[in-house]
Amino acid sequence: MGAQVFRAFRNFNLENRAEREISKMKPSPAPRHPSTHSLLGEQLRHHPEIKGEIASKNDKLLALLKDVYVDSKDPVTPVQVKDAETRQEPKEFRLPVGHHFDMMDIKNIPKGKISIVEALTLLNNHKLYPETWTAKKIAQEYHLELNDVNSLLKYFVTFEVKIFPPEDKKAIQSK
Repeated sequence: MGAQVFRAFRNFNLENRAEREISKMKPSPAPRHPSTHSLLGEQLRHHPEIKGEIASKNDKLLALLKDVYVDSKDPVTPVQVKDAETRQEPKEFRLPVGHHFDMMDIKNIPKGKISIVEALTLLNNHKLYPETWTAKKIAQEYHLELNDVNSLLKYFVTFEVKIFPPEDKKAIQSK
């Protein structure tokens, strides 16, 4: 219902409003500054040939312009030259470590990177067996840098669920 009311107000007296807009005066060019207007008028009074010279074409200049041939090319930036010179070497890939959690869709992984499953696996292995799964061994196993592995082990941990029994009730023993 509200749309019909709004449409009625929008279309009310539409033809008259459109005709009024169309019949308005078109904007005129911006006026010149009075000081320049008087100077231009004075120059035209002293030199009336200027007005004819402005309107006429100079055949000599047109002939010279026809002889000009411009062939332009975009300038080559140093970045484009540098990119053309440096040929990209093929990236090294490695096979995923372990074939669990349906990782068969991943065929190869770039060296220096790991998949999410591998990250969770290595974090869990390090948490369970920190003596055997050291940062150095993980870096060698997964072809990572030692700094990255140290940061990964320091700042990321796998989820661990701990259930605390309420203090006022007895904990239910699982069977």
